Amino acid sequence: MKQRTVNCPQCGKSVIWSQANRFRPFCSERCKTMDLAQWAQESYRIPEPEQSTTENDEPVPNKN
Repeated sequence: MKQRTVNCPQCGKSVIWSQANRFRPFCSERCKTMDLAQWAQESYRIPEPEQSTTENDEPVPNKN
């Protein structure tokens, strides 16, 4: 049976994906903690869709 490997999302190191790796998908506790810190500092952002703003645009009433 071939072991599945993934790249650590933090440092890019190749990691074996198994239940034995308690930090998966990260390679170590350090990389896992660094990723958590980036989330806490709001370094990761989901981009908002761009809205065009022209003089002809009128606000859409909220139907709630």
